[in-house]
Amino acid sequence: MTEQKLKQTSLNAAHRDLGGRMVDFEGWDMPVQYPAGTIAEHLRTREHCGLFDVSHMGEIHVVGKDAIEFVNYLTTNDVSNLVDGQAHYSALTYENGTVVDDLLVYRFGPEKLFLVVNAGTQDKDWEWIESHKADFDVETANASNDYCQIAIQGPEAESVLQKLTDTELSAIKYYHFEEGEVDGVEAIISRTGYTGEDGFEVYAASEMSRQLWDKMLEAGGYGSDTGILPCGLAARNTLRLESAMSLYGHELSDKITPLEANLGWICKLKTEFIGCEALRTQKKNGLDRKLIGFEMTDRGIARDGYDVYSGEEKIGVVTSGSPAPFLKKNIGLAFVPPEMTDPGREIQIDVRGRRLAAEIVKTPFYRREK
Repeated sequence: MTEQKLKQTSLNAAHRDLGGRMVDFEGWDMPVQYPAGTIAEHLRTREHCGLFDVSHMGEIHVVGKDAIEFVNYLTTNDVSNLVDGQAHYSALTYENGTVVDDLLVYRFGPEKLFLVVNAGTQDKDWEWIESHKADFDVETANASNDYCQIAIQGPEAESVLQKLTDTELSAIKYYHFEEGEVDGVEAIISRTGYTGEDGFEVYAASEMSRQLWDKMLEAGGYGSDTGILPCGLAARNTLRLESAMSLYGHELSDKITPLEANLGWICKLKTEFIGCEALRTQKKNGLDRKLIGFEMTDRGIARDGYDVYSGEEKIGVVTSGSPAPFLKKNIGLAFVPPEMTDPGREIQIDVRGRRLAAEIVKTPFYRREK
């Protein structure tokens, strides 16, 4: 039986040239970290600027007379609330209310939407979307191979990227975007990210990725003590965890609903979408579990899948857990019964057979200064 070849983004050679340690991530050959290390990458993003290749994400075009109606039928959030040039966070849900995937929806116009889905689920998402469009006047295209996506994140992201574009970045509000040029390359410049920091995600033709990547590193002073650093999957994960952002397969899945994951704010339950009735029922009847954040008070690291206890009773499981490099604490997210979610409550995490103390805290763990 032959080994299946890993997929590569158009920046694969760049990661190797920079000494990236490559791993199999959802079938993609991706850098988990670079020589500076995960902690340095994390802190540089919090304090200065980090650069991330997220070209493994999937991009789907939805165009036509029924574009808004169709995407509203598929997703939990209400696209008709968006103005042209605005994006929002949303979810595709099954009939039972659990999650096919979480995604971003970009509105270019009343008949032109752009969906950005997760790397490991893009084939499943595409099939799900295609299987529901028969009653709608829309055309769809899976354009995932056409785009690179580069995220430049951190307090200095705007000043670095501004060196490469005539688009006035300060005028782009959070979760809004502009079409413009970056280093002479046509691009979508979106003020979004997955780190809890200010920053931008730049979408462009995949064959232009190396030019954009290298120019962003150059503009950010890569190589200096406070210059931009390329960042791998590990830093991306610790950054999103400090900001208590959900990761599909952990805080969201085909066994978890958005309401359980504290994402009721993206579920417009007065609208009609696949799964809305199940979510209305769940909200009416009450949740069996809810996502909480916790900090370890004993010395030890809670990892994904570790059991959570209250006294001798097992009450849940850790969905994500790791050290938080900026906060200098060990933190995690877990599902527990709703009556046990109050901040300050002591719980225990089973860390390799030892019950270690932790305390439920409010999330996000980290919130940047505006």
